Amino acid sequence: MIALIDYGSGNLRSVEKALQKVGAEVKLVAQPDDLAGAKAVVLPGVGAFGDCAKNLRSRGLREPLQAWLQHGKPFLGICVGYQLLFEGSEENPGEAGLGFFAGSVRKFSTPDMKIPQIGWNTLEQSPSPLWKGLSQQPYVFFVHSFFPAPEDSTIVSATSDYGETFAAAVSQGAVHGVQFHPEKSQANGLRILQNFVHSI
Repeated sequence: MIALIDYGSGNLRSVEKALQKVGAEVKLVAQPDDLAGAKAVVLPGVGAFGDCAKNLRSRGLREPLQAWLQHGKPFLGICVGYQLLFEGSEENPGEAGLGFFAGSVRKFSTPDMKIPQIGWNTLEQSPSPLWKGLSQQPYVFFVHSFFPAPEDSTIVSATSDYGETFAAAVSQGAVHGVQFHPEKSQANGLRILQNFVHSI
């Protein structure tokens, strides 16, 4: 069973349907006790970093998710759910992320590029179980103005370029995060979600 975190932020239904399409049993989790029995966690996120961080805290989910991560259990963060794996964000400097990875989230700063990035872009992959069966430069769908800048470059499992090169995905053991939206990335996105489910 995969726990899909419901904290009032994220396109839950489309993520839920995509996970179900690749054969996962999905449970919406809105409080800590609902994590019991889960084999993996998926943390989606849409909107501002600060609002998402506050919602996790207000629902009592921050500390249980930090404990989950510290135990190295299977985890997939999507979009702002990926950004929350880091310590903080330029978007809302007063709000702390989950702090599993060292580094902060910053805004695109390249002149003359339309922000946010909305649309399809390619990935340059490094080894990760998420990419099994994909082409070398698969297209995926992004909607974002901010992206994490990890202090440890070895965790970066894919980069993309939008005026500047950025960390489009990270992987460390069973913990993964992706800046793009697999649930909106058609066949490539479904394959990525399937790879995550099969890795559990």
